[in-house]
Amino acid sequence: MSVRQTRTRIKICGLTRAEDAVAAVKAGADAVGLVFYAPSPRAVDIETARAVIEAVPAFVSVTALFVNPEPAEVQKVLDSVRIDLLQFHGDEEDDFCSQFKHPYIKAIRVRQASDVVASCMRFPGALAILLDSYKPGVPGGTGETFDWSLVPDELPKPIILAGGLTTENLALGISTVKPFAVDVSGGVEASKGIKDHGKITEFVNEVYRVDQQPI
Repeated sequence: MSVRQTRTRIKICGLTRAEDAVAAVKAGADAVGLVFYAPSPRAVDIETARAVIEAVPAFVSVTALFVNPEPAEVQKVLDSVRIDLLQFHGDEEDDFCSQFKHPYIKAIRVRQASDVVASCMRFPGALAILLDSYKPGVPGGTGETFDWSLVPDELPKPIILAGGLTTENLALGISTVKPFAVDVSGGVEASKGIKDHGKITEFVNEVYRVDQQPI
């Protein structure tokens, strides 16, 4: 028997407070996410984002999430705070996502297996494809899982698994999809936008545990 050769990376998304960033880093998260999408209950402005980012040390990536933004909106954030990675959750195309001279990942809402394959081809500039749950009119943060069996075994890009992840379903999600990374927001919250530090630690520890299980 053997264990997974590559550990599953972890992103804690939807941070709104510096203390939550500290908790995520202390627990062992590889990346944190800030939501720049006003309708979201986890949205932050630049001032809040700056305060959160100040709590994030080197070697932990800061991701900025957008949904169908104007180019000037993205550029303003990039000019104002440290951002390592862009994440697009709307109807953006590869040309749009690539124009900011920053690495990016593209989120898609999965309805069928062909969605995943097509997106890997449609976004050649993306460093990874993030798979989220489909819910009409909701660009993400649904708190619901999707049918993980729809994800093909062999894909040309790294996959980030998101959508309704919790400590309780992580083992099944990782074993089914075998993602490069997992992305969680609501599953580690006390309330929308407010993280539960104990849940963050439990989530990260569960990822580590699952990665050490025989395959």
